[in-house]
Amino acid sequence: MISRVLSGAVAGVAGYSVVVETDISQGLPSFDIVGLPDSAVKESRERVRTAIKNSGYAFPVKRITINLAPADTKKEGPSFDLPISVGVLACMEIISAEAVKDVFISGELSLDGSLRPVAGILPMVYGAYTNGITKCLVPYENAEEAALVQEMEVYGVKDLNELIAHLTGSAITKTTVDIKSYEPEDQYGPLDFADVRGQEQAKRSLEVAAAGAHNVLMIGPPGSGKTMLAKRFPAILPDMSFDECIEVTKIYSVAGLLTNKSALIRRRPFRSPHHTVSYAALTGGGRVPRPGEISLSHNGVLFLDELTEFQKNILEMLRQPLEDGHVNISRAHGSVSYPSKFILLGSMNPCPCGFAGVPERCNCPPGEIAKYLGRISGPLLDRIDISIEAPPVDYDDFDTKRRAESSTTIRERVLAAHAIQLERYGREKIRFNSSLTPAQTEKYCTLGAEERALLKQAFDKLKLSGRAYHKILKVARTIADLDASNKIKTAHLAEAIGYRSLDRKYWN
Repeated sequence: MISRVLSGAVAGVAGYSVVVETDISQGLPSFDIVGLPDSAVKESRERVRTAIKNSGYAFPVKRITINLAPADTKKEGPSFDLPISVGVLACMEIISAEAVKDVFISGELSLDGSLRPVAGILPMVYGAYTNGITKCLVPYENAEEAALVQEMEVYGVKDLNELIAHLTGSAITKTTVDIKSYEPEDQYGPLDFADVRGQEQAKRSLEVAAAGAHNVLMIGPPGSGKTMLAKRFPAILPDMSFDECIEVTKIYSVAGLLTNKSALIRRRPFRSPHHTVSYAALTGGGRVPRPGEISLSHNGVLFLDELTEFQKNILEMLRQPLEDGHVNISRAHGSVSYPSKFILLGSMNPCPCGFAGVPERCNCPPGEIAKYLGRISGPLLDRIDISIEAPPVDYDDFDTKRRAESSTTIRERVLAAHAIQLERYGREKIRFNSSLTPAQTEKYCTLGAEERALLKQAFDKLKLSGRAYHKILKVARTIADLDASNKIKTAHLAEAIGYRSLDRKYWN
């Protein structure tokens, strides 16, 4: 007898269908799995055999063949345990083949028949839904995550006996998720911009960056507040839309970083890898490619503290994701693409000792300083929209009773500017000024005669590239939005140009 059970797998962050075909026939007892299974899938034989036995059913002493179709695609992980066991039970006629028709099934089995959660359930269930499937059976701990696909009928099961009872007539509660209950929460607790004394220009530049999703590089001596500013940056970012939440949740689901209590990622990610991070950990990879830090930062922030301490080849790798918004990982058995549209937030010292420009404190030879700064290449600098200086803090900044602006106050201005962008780009399918293509930049970032003359003067004097030209226009558009101005004025453009001049000071 042959049975067919629908399951799925993940390629990148996209789910695709896998049909688990089971045949039980007379012959020497065996249990074979074909269809390019990896070691974890092959080991399903023992988990399925023992789980069925410990659930109170006699495992058939016959020739059992499992085929995972399509057979030319590598199958990985323990998520096929449950569909394989259901296929065996269907061939044993314990459950009917009709009961599992057009039902997506996925889950890992324990030896006692209970179910464990699996990674990547959201993209798999969403992939099944796009193929016309409207019902799924998943481990109980994955049910809330799967129910984020609103049109899918989701049932979370705790063990094999509960699944068999459901498929033979016993009803179990359908899992539903109220999307409205996923309101953004107080995400960053006590971290507030009001705690940072001085650095008003740096705060202003981070406000501009948050409003338009622009990349930022902060340069300054140790103790000037660069890391404090960076850690408070997410608190002024706009909330993610539901579609953005789903995109991020898919990535974290594939990476196995979701918890049962937080099926939907509601806050923008903030990732801060150490400078010793490996190439594969940052970009993603491994024998079975998994998302790296730049993909885990999708729709959020990637903060690289002490930027010049990272290996140069790792920094150069950032160039393509910053430009394209995704990273491609190729391996012998295929390639995957992970989204990686993030705000790059970097901080660094101006020299090896950190006190360049202070004669009584810095004795770094010019050659050493040039070598130190040379770890950041010109092409990478060209992709950074805003470069700012964080100078040493004065005593008077601490000795004042005037409290600095809070994150809440700054965020209100950011949200107002973001609302303007959402309305402007309603038909363009973009949410921030930084996402404008060159054609869209020319359309939405128009300049008057005085502004064009200023930009031409800056272009010639600073020897700007074509990319820098467009980035200045995008930043100027964001500054104008913060000012609630329909037109980019001279003051807006001058501020945007100022954010491109600092790299000329250090990388002369």
